[in-house]
Amino acid sequence: MEQFIVSARKYRPNSFETLLGQENIARALKNSILRGQLAHAYLFCGPRGVGKTSAARIFAKTINCANPGPDLEPCGECESCRSFAEGRSYSIHELDAASNNSVDDIRALTDKVRIPPQVGRYSVYIIDEVHMLSQQAFNAFLKTLEEPPAHAIFILATTEKHKILPTILSRCQTYDFNRISVDDMVRNMREIAAKEGVTVSDDALHIIAQKADGAMRDALTLFDQTVAFCGKEITYEQVIKNLNVLDYDYYFSLTDNFLSGDYAQAMLTFDEILSKGFNAQSFIGGLSCHFRDLLVCKNDASRTLLELAPTVAARYHEYAARCEVGFLFEALNITTACESAYKQSGNPRLLIEFALMKICNLKANFAAAARELKPKAQPEPVVSASTRHDRTAVVPPGQPTAHEPQPEVKKAHSTGLSIKEMMAQAKQEPVAPAEQDTPAKDSAAPDVTKLTDIWKALAESESKMPRLSSAIANATPVMDGKDIHFVVGNLAQKEWIDRNCRPRMEAFLQKQFGDRAIRLIVDVKEAQETGRGMYMPSDKAKYLQENSPEFNALRKDFELEIS
Repeated sequence: MEQFIVSARKYRPNSFETLLGQENIARALKNSILRGQLAHAYLFCGPRGVGKTSAARIFAKTINCANPGPDLEPCGECESCRSFAEGRSYSIHELDAASNNSVDDIRALTDKVRIPPQVGRYSVYIIDEVHMLSQQAFNAFLKTLEEPPAHAIFILATTEKHKILPTILSRCQTYDFNRISVDDMVRNMREIAAKEGVTVSDDALHIIAQKADGAMRDALTLFDQTVAFCGKEITYEQVIKNLNVLDYDYYFSLTDNFLSGDYAQAMLTFDEILSKGFNAQSFIGGLSCHFRDLLVCKNDASRTLLELAPTVAARYHEYAARCEVGFLFEALNITTACESAYKQSGNPRLLIEFALMKICNLKANFAAAARELKPKAQPEPVVSASTRHDRTAVVPPGQPTAHEPQPEVKKAHSTGLSIKEMMAQAKQEPVAPAEQDTPAKDSAAPDVTKLTDIWKALAESESKMPRLSSAIANATPVMDGKDIHFVVGNLAQKEWIDRNCRPRMEAFLQKQFGDRAIRLIVDVKEAQETGRGMYMPSDKAKYLQENSPEFNALRKDFELEIS
């Protein structure tokens, strides 16, 4: 029976051209070889499975190759290339620092560095997982790394750059490897599947690539696992079953439940997901990603961030057109909050079910808010035909004066003036004789009475929050034009009301007044009016110095300096 070689080893990159997703690093290394500017130490860092060790091997083969190609690719035919391919090269050495991390291992390495290469121009030492070296091993390696022999080149590879000493980093040229994109992994696996005679759909390859999370080695391992499960014919359904991935259909079905407000069906769908063995936390995390992808589809500029198969992406575009941006933001806010509270919850299933019910209720809340803000239809005043066409028409002498058109009174808008200044300004202005028939006090009195009654009703409507209701009932609102000023004791109260309650209170006032222009403004009472507001130690110390003789005597006796 022929020995099986896993795809990650069988199709490992052996040239800069086949190095996937790291074109900028390949170009930099090839240019350094072409110009003869080889450094004595390199550091390759990045996530797992992105080609760090493969790039180090390709670089080592290229600088020792006797007949490199025109694009600086190793020929694979010279003695150096053949010896490395057969595993008998004495010019390219690999050391696993995870298992050889002691001082003695590094001392053996430094002794070996002095020996010149038998074949090729350089002795290349590839140290993988270099962050696993001990502190003493790093210190023993420093001098050799800084001033190695002319024939020695070190290539260090690591997934955890932050664990390497700064003295090591300063002696190396650092190259940061990128995570491999989903499209690049799908294209590479499609080519490998064609070479292996495997038929697989793009949807299935996208699932494998997303599961690999940017690591090509992980993607090829999952590909081999799927081939072992499915054979030469691989379908999307078989892949999600083999890799235990939740199907997109569940998320789209839940979206239909959310838009229709059917919380019962949403809970039944969640129960079906749990019965199939899926983790509840993974489900809520996937639901957050689902809403994120829908938000991405709402904007043409951000659609490039959608790394999905074409058929799935088309469904996301279809559902994104049915969802409002506000709904998606609120739903994403609910799922992320549920995900963060999952580990601390005593009943995680109920936590997720409650999150699903809240999302189902979002559309109803938006509709109720829209109805409250909708202006009421005002009855049209009954006017004569002549008045309808000409507002300046003369009224017959026998008509009662009560129906005479009153001159338009300009409403005072909020311009930063206080109520006292506005009243003083009104007293200074002469009153026209025609306006004396309707005194200003009579027209203003009903507004004040109406504001008082509505304010009491507002306090009763917030009875579920006793502290807020008490604060509203004890406050005296001031109406400035169409702005209603509500004064609170400190800035923390103002910020809390603005963030959580003000839109709801403002909508209530608009509905009661029948005017959408009404605005609720929360002000903070000045500290000198209340005697409070001393939150900082410096404010308290200053207050005691100004008002407490005992404190000043104590400070003088102990020669204290108060700042």
